[in-house]
Amino acid sequence: MTIVLANHNRNFEIKTNFTIKINLMDDFMAARSQMAMSLGFHIIFACVGMVMPFLMAFSHYKYLTTQDEVYKGLTIAWSKGVAILFATGAVSGTMLSFDLGLLWPKFMEHAGPIFGMPFSLEGTAFFIEAIAIGFFLYGWEKFNKWFHWFCGVVVGVSGLASGILVVAANAWMNSPAGFDYINGEYLNIDPIKAMFNEAWFPQAFHMTVAAFAATGFAVAGIHALMILKKKNITFHTKAFRIAAGFAIIGALLAPISGDVAAKSVSKRQPIKLAAMEAHFETEKGASFVIGGIPDEETAEVKYAIKIPKVLSFLADGDFNSEVKGLKDFPRDEWPPVAVVHYAFQIMIFFGMVMLGIGVLYLIASFWKKEWLTKSWFLKMFVVAIPFGYIALEAGWTVTEVGRQPWIIYGIMRTVDAVTPMPGIQYSFYFFTLVFLSLSLIIVFLLLRQIKMVPKLYDPTDPNYNPKGDKH
Repeated sequence: MTIVLANHNRNFEIKTNFTIKINLMDDFMAARSQMAMSLGFHIIFACVGMVMPFLMAFSHYKYLTTQDEVYKGLTIAWSKGVAILFATGAVSGTMLSFDLGLLWPKFMEHAGPIFGMPFSLEGTAFFIEAIAIGFFLYGWEKFNKWFHWFCGVVVGVSGLASGILVVAANAWMNSPAGFDYINGEYLNIDPIKAMFNEAWFPQAFHMTVAAFAATGFAVAGIHALMILKKKNITFHTKAFRIAAGFAIIGALLAPISGDVAAKSVSKRQPIKLAAMEAHFETEKGASFVIGGIPDEETAEVKYAIKIPKVLSFLADGDFNSEVKGLKDFPRDEWPPVAVVHYAFQIMIFFGMVMLGIGVLYLIASFWKKEWLTKSWFLKMFVVAIPFGYIALEAGWTVTEVGRQPWIIYGIMRTVDAVTPMPGIQYSFYFFTLVFLSLSLIIVFLLLRQIKMVPKLYDPTDPNYNPKGDKH
């Protein structure tokens, strides 16, 4: 009787432990899903906020130097878009800060005192941006014209600074610095070294360039669509040229910033580089893989195109240098190879497509000006509206998923940082609903702005009647 009872109790304990592990894993995946969803939405709002003010300021500069009223209307229209996206970005950023405290309390307990400086500085930049937006929106005919323009520039600079500071905090997770980790304790904390870690410049540079390319192409594509519909052609043509110019700068700089980022990853996180390329075997003169289906069990990449020695050059600037393969690292430290590899391929593909469009735009601008009004040329930009943001999301996936299983690379595993709070999946449902609602509101408001162009923003339109618009 005693033996049977012991067996029964042992079976009960096994089942209970199994249930607890399953529940913890469900909560862990819910927490990661919520963080991924929050980042996925916020990164778009943030990147638009980093770039749109510069488009607005450039249009304003054109108005001040040419006195062309169309540029004034365009500036006002874009400023309203900046205000809308600033508000939604503030909401999504606040929710993201809630995510950090709610989902990853262990991480924030230890990491907060170390990398809190960029977050506090980001808050300062945010308030400066908010003040400058207020001055710009309500400063027409009230301020000196050049001070008013300067307020628009401040909106752009502070928005850009906010993005870079947040990326610096994320870079610290990829390249921990500014402390000594001794016997499980974080000692000798130096916030300056933590903020200016080895990864901050490569990540910030690549992120900034990607933001300009993504937002530039999206805005240029929207105005190209309006031109194709033959609506307010003069207004939308001026807008298209400005946005396309910013987009092309981003597209042409992307390979340079990507090379800087790749060499940095090769130095700091060789396992991430190996996952990006599904590179299993350590070798000299390693090939760059295009496409392919990675198989982690057999350590092979099927159906891939391999370009000899290019990966070695991208990693170290030497065609014959050695690149470590995944097999050189403990199996439990591998990131999800297929996810990272596919995301990297998507980023590269759309980045190259945008680069190609950029080259065509330069040819059109200097040698084939007739292309600028051709329908095929404008349709190319319309099709490219989402390309930058697809590449952006894919690149962010490489950055975040490629760091796994670490939340602080080499120091703290993600699974050890998650909240023990049960029922976290309900938080995921709520946050998802909020972000979807925000997205629908943004789409509605921006479409409304476009529809108001003839009446409020384009002085060449016969229906132009901006009465009641307080700018």
